[in-house]
Amino acid sequence: MTDASARVGGYLELTRPGNAVAAAVLTAIGAFVAVGTSRPVPLALAAVATAFATGAGNAVNDYFDREIDRLNRPDRPIPSGRVSPRGALAFSLALFVAAVVAAAALPRLALAIAVVNLLALLAYTELFKGLPGVGNAVVGYLTGSTFLFGAAAVEGLGSAVWTLFALAAVATFARELVKDVEDVAGDREEGLRTLPVVAGERATVTLAVVAMTAAVAASGFPYARGTLGAAYLALVVPADAVMLGATAWAFRDPGTAQRWLKRGTFLAAAAFAAGRLVTVVG
Repeated sequence: MTDASARVGGYLELTRPGNAVAAAVLTAIGAFVAVGTSRPVPLALAAVATAFATGAGNAVNDYFDREIDRLNRPDRPIPSGRVSPRGALAFSLALFVAAVVAAAALPRLALAIAVVNLLALLAYTELFKGLPGVGNAVVGYLTGSTFLFGAAAVEGLGSAVWTLFALAAVATFARELVKDVEDVAGDREEGLRTLPVVAGERATVTLAVVAMTAAVAASGFPYARGTLGAAYLALVVPADAVMLGATAWAFRDPGTAQRWLKRGTFLAAAAFAAGRLVTVVG
């Protein structure tokens, strides 16, 4: 691999392209759950803005975490030398600008959500990440808010979208707690005050299980209210089982647990999309 291709690959890796695309898909699902396919242009703009913003947030997070990554993630682009810290920062700012441009044509509420999220992304590492549990909650909100952003872009914030937001936010909060348990050794050495460092690993996983149990209970509301039907229920029940089981598994294997939590979150999103699809087709 040439130096140029390694550098390009490093910049692409900074964005965590899988996460950026996944966030765009979640935004599109939020819009679809809200209004179906009736407003494709704002749906597409919201998805593009989300992809750029997620990539920007990941890049700036790597910039601020470069010293910690030398211990926990030495293969990341900055500690491996493929991307300079200054280059990573400039790249993240360019992506932020692209996200703002894509979101500028959206309704005011969607734009407000985008601005709040961009500020939260910028402030995350320096202000929130070092506060036990707070940084986890911020990441949970940011993931869940992709659905709110998509729904706001098509002017369709309804009860089903709010339930999807809550389920995704809490599931991500639990997953972030589990990831902190997985990274506790490096975080302790760097002096970070994550929840496992401050309160202990077992207490942190217990909190994740409690939060996930509450989210699973809330996931039944759209079916109970008649907003989404049997297709939704058929998918959300196994999604709930995956997420709750994975959270409990974190007592034994945090690495495996957090990966299954992510899969369960996407299955839950698919449940909402399937429930909405049935109403559109019907």
